[in-house]
Amino acid sequence: MVPSVRPLSLAAVVAVMVGCGDDFQLPPATFPNIEQAATLYALDGTPIGVPSAFHIERRIVVRTDQTPIFDFVYNVDPLGRSVLLPTAVVGLGRASGIRISGTPFDSIAVAPTGEYVDTLAVAVDLGTVAVIRSRPVQCSFGATVPYYAKLEVTAIDTAARRVDLKILTNINCGYRGLEPGFPTR
Repeated sequence: MVPSVRPLSLAAVVAVMVGCGDDFQLPPATFPNIEQAATLYALDGTPIGVPSAFHIERRIVVRTDQTPIFDFVYNVDPLGRSVLLPTAVVGLGRASGIRISGTPFDSIAVAPTGEYVDTLAVAVDLGTVAVIRSRPVQCSFGATVPYYAKLEVTAIDTAARRVDLKILTNINCGYRGLEPGFPTR
């Protein structure tokens, strides 16, 4: 007797392909990748009314006292270093990740799939380039995957406890492309 095999649903097939890095069967990208400037203030030692975190999906800076939904936080550690904190470091679970890149900002075309720091503060300095993996999001086609962004530290003001970033976000489910415009991969 031959065992019966149930076919996979479209969502399961897409989830498997996304997990394996094959994004050629994804629905067309809906949102263009956008590059913008963002300013974050240290989580500690600044007024509570200033933004300390960035929310990739909404492409906005946020105040951590107003929402627990964000992908990374800026702070200054006890040694005076500027650091980016993934969600686990601020008690929100291992969801987002940060990966420092030796590649120039404009040369990063696709987000890597691994080696993201998700449980430790990541020190940054002027000119640091990093790729950010967001917390997982539920896609309209059934898969749960992260969004990606790349950033460059364009200024650090130690007196104001502030960092300025250039950041490009991709909020298309399953896509890892990090170039301006609609991603194709």
